[in-house]
Amino acid sequence: MDYGKYVFDGERKYRTGLIDCGEYRGVKDREEAAERLSENIKSMDLLAEALSADGSKGLVVIIQAMDAAGKDGLISHVFSGVNPAVVQVESFKQPSAVDLAHDYLWRVHKKIGPRGKISILNRSHYEDVLIGKVEDLPGRQNLPKSALVNIWKKRYRQINDFERYLTENGYAIVKIHLCISKEEQCERLLARMDEPDKNRKYSHGDILNRRAWDKYMKAYTDCINNTATGFAPWYVVPADKKWYARYAASEILLDVLKKLKPEYPELSEEEREFMEADREQLLSEKEKD
Repeated sequence: MDYGKYVFDGERKYRTGLIDCGEYRGVKDREEAAERLSENIKSMDLLAEALSADGSKGLVVIIQAMDAAGKDGLISHVFSGVNPAVVQVESFKQPSAVDLAHDYLWRVHKKIGPRGKISILNRSHYEDVLIGKVEDLPGRQNLPKSALVNIWKKRYRQINDFERYLTENGYAIVKIHLCISKEEQCERLLARMDEPDKNRKYSHGDILNRRAWDKYMKAYTDCINNTATGFAPWYVVPADKKWYARYAASEILLDVLKKLKPEYPELSEEEREFMEADREQLLSEKEKD
């Protein structure tokens, strides 16, 4: 799949409408996408096992989107066949009083797993330059006045520095923005209200955020353009068709895992000698049986 159109690494600018949220590329229909997704998951699982055994590299997957864009479903489908011992998922909600007493990156950094793991962040530090910007949340927090001066410019720089720090310490970063149209979001929010088995997903806050749609689109544009880098690019994935978003994300993640080239560690000469001796012992036991 050629997903180059979805990649923003600082070389070109993103704007609302640049990516058609309803498009699908490289597959003819849902069935073909499902088949390819299944194959990609199998390959991801093998690479994840090697990543865990290698232990020198890690993968951080950041998923950001408007409400009802399909973040949870994407995570559950794309990682459904990957060894759960290698994957850890962290979902970020409204920060607690303890979180707010620390710097805004604190609660995210401590949730990133060790090298050898795939850390999936369902929302992340980007909330602080998305909803934080739209709702002007820093102005309501107990921050020194100096921190509020040019705060968004500072935070974009701080995020870039944070992500550079992670990549320089063995982590690859995949940042996925699920692009959903306002019309499709309307349909999904109505389904949460009209279908009893989806009522649990209803939140009045989603409607309040929808009323600020244009502000959020501006916040996403500013965020992507200021934090898209060669070492931590953004992937803007069309998400009006959930099946396509899941397939496209699997293509991206599989390619990144391949580029990490995780390798199984080789046994030392001493361990090989032990292994041969143990092998002889077990064969001897087997013959006696």
